[in-house]
Amino acid sequence: KVVFQCSQREVAAMVAEDAGANWSSGMGSGFLFVPLLVLCPAICQLLAFITTDDRVTPPTLTGFWEFCSKAGAAECATAAMTRSPLDSRAWIFLALFCLLARVLDVLPATEKCGPVTATGHVPRYLDNGVLHCVLFSLVFGGLSDLGLGLYDFGIIYDIFGPLISALNVFGLVFCLFLYVKGLNFPSTKDCGSSGSFMLDYYWGTELYPKILGIDVKRFVNCRFSMTFWMLAGLSFTYKSYTMHGALDYGLLLSAVSQYLYLVKFFAWEIGYMRSIDIIVDRAGFYETWGCLVWVPAMYTLHTRACVRSPTGLSPQAAGTIFVLGMAGVLLNFWADKQREWFREADGKIKIWGKAPRFVQATYSILDGGKRVEKKSLLLASGFWGVARHFHYFFELTAAWSWCLLANPFVNGLLPLSYAIFLTILLFDRAKRDEGKCLKKYGKDYEKYAEMVKYLIIPGVY
Repeated sequence: KVVFQCSQREVAAMVAEDAGANWSSGMGSGFLFVPLLVLCPAICQLLAFITTDDRVTPPTLTGFWEFCSKAGAAECATAAMTRSPLDSRAWIFLALFCLLARVLDVLPATEKCGPVTATGHVPRYLDNGVLHCVLFSLVFGGLSDLGLGLYDFGIIYDIFGPLISALNVFGLVFCLFLYVKGLNFPSTKDCGSSGSFMLDYYWGTELYPKILGIDVKRFVNCRFSMTFWMLAGLSFTYKSYTMHGALDYGLLLSAVSQYLYLVKFFAWEIGYMRSIDIIVDRAGFYETWGCLVWVPAMYTLHTRACVRSPTGLSPQAAGTIFVLGMAGVLLNFWADKQREWFREADGKIKIWGKAPRFVQATYSILDGGKRVEKKSLLLASGFWGVARHFHYFFELTAAWSWCLLANPFVNGLLPLSYAIFLTILLFDRAKRDEGKCLKKYGKDYEKYAEMVKYLIIPGVY
């Protein structure tokens, strides 16, 4: 490494740039972020109401419109938005869910590191994601009526409305706590304020907050959010079966495909902890509330909607869509691991039987008030030679397959919401990542972009 002395002004500039002081770079920031603070919690309440309340039949946009037409606007708004957050079942479920996640979070495993920050902080993680995934699934199923009989395996559907209400209240308050913590007692030097309370609340004031030794971003984003999503589809499938006395093949295969996708996620969890979600986005409403509330409400929508309204897909039709989705899941995993293996081998590895093409890019960080020059290898072979974010194409293939398994010809457009949202999110994330890499690597990244010309879809975009 090369070390340079930096002036205080240079130090401040580097910290500001890396920590995200370019506040307009976040999705929904600028003039959009204030409406999002109001609209997103309301949307989550509304989606939970439409899909789980028996007064909306069928659980579609058409069914909701018919309910509102009969009940009137005032009663409709009251029914949809005032589900009590004080239901003890929801809070007990969330407390036990998080307690189990915390116990599994500290299981012994190899320690892995995230990228060093501009202030020299190196995040460290125990690589026990797969162990967490397997043990949590076994405990959740074993304690249900599939095992010891302490609760119905369909519990997530049974209390989903109160769960979203409780998570909404907790999430909004918790983000306020994180705002105060980041300004007054941050866990690392990667923190700061934009000067605006609303913008700080939305975007966050701290990059790597810890509470009582718990890494907030990993625990919320992975151990709560992804685990909830992983189990929700199976819980909904079970509820549908007990409700109708028949197996819904579309719902079952969508749930299985998502479960396997999330097993893949936990196998790649350390890679996620090195992604833009973690190394750029601070812990604020956008990320933390999003994982606590938006993910459970939106990412399970296409399976939740099928509980009261079966898809009607034949085993053959459902199986065909399932195979397409699983191809996306597996190729997405292969692409992510391909880059991870390449970096761990410091480029000394063959990609698809050939020596890899890559760019050795340099960037600077702060270490003890000094500017330290480091290098990073940008892979331009294999999947990463087709498009700079080709793995997003595979992820979107999987997402659209899950939503199509909900049979929009029966259940309308509502189950497509997740796939539409994810398409917007990933295209936005790809642009944000491009901007970050150009700032970080400069001309080296421009050279890489010349070698790999397309962003996501080869030959198109």
